[in-house]
Parts: sequence; structure tokens; C-alpha cells
Amino acid sequence: ISWGKVSHPSDFFKVGDEIEVMVLNIDSETEKISLGYKQKTPDPWTTVEEKYPVDTKVDAKVVNLKNYGAFVEVEPGVEGLVHVNDMSWTQKISKAQQFLKVGDQIEAVVLEVSAENKKLGLGLKQLKENPWEVIQEKFQPGDEIEGEIKNVTEFGAFMEIYDGVDGLIHVTDMSWTKKSKEPSEYVKPGDKVKVKVLSIDADKQRISLGMKQLTEDPWREFFSQNNIGDSVKGKIVRMEDYGAFVELGEDIEGLIHVSEIAKERIDKPSDVLEVGQEVEMKIVKIDSVDKKI
Repeated sequence: ISWGKVSHPSDFFKVGDEIEVMVLNIDSETEKISLGYKQKTPDPWTTVEEKYPVDTKVDAKVVNLKNYGAFVEVEPGVEGLVHVNDMSWTQKISKAQQFLKVGDQIEAVVLEVSAENKKLGLGLKQLKENPWEVIQEKFQPGDEIEGEIKNVTEFGAFMEIYDGVDGLIHVTDMSWTKKSKEPSEYVKPGDKVKVKVLSIDADKQRISLGMKQLTEDPWREFFSQNNIGDSVKGKIVRMEDYGAFVELGEDIEGLIHVSEIAKERIDKPSDVLEVGQEVEMKIVKIDSVDKKI
């Protein structure tokens, strides 16, 4: 009936219509005659490579959706596929239904065409500039930039740095000294923050950002100036049953274990020390990897 898909003959004919057809086959044994209606016009796929070469822009209508892509009608009898990977440069689309719906009129770019295989590959994102190419030219590791926090997850925060492209600030790159593993304690959606670009991987579409890298690592400075056996002064900032935490410098804390507080045995640090007290101590252990004193 048609070079395109036919859901029901009544879409084309009604009883009583006078039509012209082509005789395709006559089987005298079974007394069957096969007729064709579409054969009166050429198969549109025979000229598709001439009409729609690669990089051609086409108008199309979405006629069917699958998780992996959208089938669109370019002309009656010619359908192409827009794969989910070719819908957006920046959005992570797992299903075509998230991006399009049946009946949508779209503009697309021809990515591949084969009349022999009746295959027409189309793309939507190719209509726009690839932001990842711009990012590689615009930003370099070590650059300091400012942006808005778009989303906070359990492992970090995403900040938009360019035209829908987000970079990740992992929770481990938020502070040199704070031990919290909750990104929400450092930033919230809508916050304007300054960060340093740590790495760019355009192939995997990943950008790593850091907040703490804008300042020098205070631990490195402390470890470079102090050694085991040195005497240091500090202020008791909090108590636990197992020891007292001492502020040795800005955001630098050390621990006096309960066994190192007094020569005689004590049950808890508060038996000898109190919060706010200035004390002089000797460094007995340094762990530069886990940042413990």
C-alpha cells in the first residue's frame, strides 16, 4: 500500500474507492492476484543518499519511541533514528522518552545514510556547538573560576561552569582540615563559590573541581616545620573519652590520648584538662598521610 508504515488499510482507502494499482503477481493455481499501490511511485530509499547526504539538516516528525532512541519520519516511506547519545551534549539521557514525545516536529542533522541498508542516522545535538570543545579551549587545569552550585549529592557538589556543563567538587576536595563526609555541610544549591580546575576529560565528559586547592595545605606547612619530639603549644577545643583535641594552628588539631595526659592513670581527660585551657605538649607521633598528630 505504501512505502511507509501502514497501521491499517482504512488509513488510505475506503470501500467503493476507485484506485489504480500495479499487478505484481498472478498465481493461477491458487487463483490469487497480488496488487501493489506503492509501486506506482519509486521507492524513496533509491534517492535518499542524493537527497540527504551527511551533514544535511532535515525536518522530521517523531513517529515511535524506544528506550535507545526515537524513530522519525523524514518523508513518507523514509524513517531515521535519533539515538539517545545524539540528543544532547550535556544531559544524561537514559531513555528517549525523557527528551521527546511522539508527534514532536524536530530539526535534525544527517549523521549517516545507506540506501542499500535503508538506514538513516540523525542527530539533534549536532545542531549546536559542542560545549566540550569550547571548554578545552576556555579552561585549563589550574584555572580559578567562580560558579553556582546546581546540585549536592552524597559524594560531592556539581557546579555549572559553561552552558549546561557541570563540574564535580568531590567532598574530599572541599576542605584540607574538616573531616565531615557530608557535602551539604560545605555548600548548598544556589551558593556562589570559587574553585580551581583540577582536571578535564572531554572524552568521558568529566571535570574535577576543588575548593580547598585555592589555599595552601596547612597540614603540609605544619609537617614541614614540626617533628617528633618538638614541644608545641595549643588550646584544648573539645573532649572525648579517649582523649583531648588541641588546636595547634588555624584548622589544625592534634590529639592528646588519655594515656598521654598524666603519668598516673586517669579515667577521662576532663579529670586533668578543660576546654579552653592553654597547654604545652610534646609531639609523640606524626602521620602525614592520614593527617594525624
